[in-house]
Amino acid sequence: MASFQNKIVWVILLGFLLCSLESKGQQTMDESTVEVSLRMIGHQILLNSKDSTSRVLPIKKEGERYRIQFESEFDFKPETLVAIVDSVVQDTKFASSYIVEVEQCDSGEMVYSYKVNEEEQSDIIPCKSRVQPKNCYSLLFTLLPASNLEAVEENTTISEGKNSIFNWILWAILVGAVLFIVWWFFLRKSNRTSATNPNLIPLGEYHFDKRNAELLIEERRIELTGKEVDLLLLLYDAANTTVERELILNRVWGDDGDYVGRTLDVFISKLRKKLEFDSKVKIVNIRGVGYKLLINE
Repeated sequence: MASFQNKIVWVILLGFLLCSLESKGQQTMDESTVEVSLRMIGHQILLNSKDSTSRVLPIKKEGERYRIQFESEFDFKPETLVAIVDSVVQDTKFASSYIVEVEQCDSGEMVYSYKVNEEEQSDIIPCKSRVQPKNCYSLLFTLLPASNLEAVEENTTISEGKNSIFNWILWAILVGAVLFIVWWFFLRKSNRTSATNPNLIPLGEYHFDKRNAELLIEERRIELTGKEVDLLLLLYDAANTTVERELILNRVWGDDGDYVGRTLDVFISKLRKKLEFDSKVKIVNIRGVGYKLLINE
């Protein structure tokens, strides 16, 4: 029965583990994802400028904005720049509202900028068709706070996540309750069997079948000899109290000679081996006196 209880505990713990894993599923975009997305933008800008060999330098974060730097000079058309940024943003979903600025490396002059604002639905994208000459440029990308619509969607996602967690907890409790009822039913059935069968004696997790000379525990049937049955019955009748060695020898063997005395020790050892599947049932040696059957409820 103890193993059945352990299974109930494991099922409930598994349910809580699954809830925990699901709750971690909704995570915000981390810094590494933003940087990878920005490098994708830089790479596409160089390819559009027919440069497939130059590198996009490491992304630098400056306060609330990110700087994309390039190894080589390039030219660009604002309309194409806007399309490249929009394509990467749509693919990676790393931003919804943002500002893009193009800065000349030497002078630090801002040669082009535009803004995309999901909340206002009014993107400010000037001079789309004016080609900017080949030069050394850096792109500055500023992430703006999420729009109200996104906040509502995020709250909805959180709410859905909480509902999902709550459902998992209910499911785990339900499974645990069903398993407990099944365990309780079999326990009652086992107890009724013991009560109606006078030859079946409860002994910790064991059932001692004195008529068929067997110890029963879970799916195991452990055979006993006639002397083992007599010895175990004598110890059981005086459970948790010491039975003197001489009394055991007289009752079970009818002799207290040295040879039979050594035989008693052998039988005690065999019984201990057969009772090892329940740590609450033990036969202990009371030195110089006899033996005691301990049954811890």
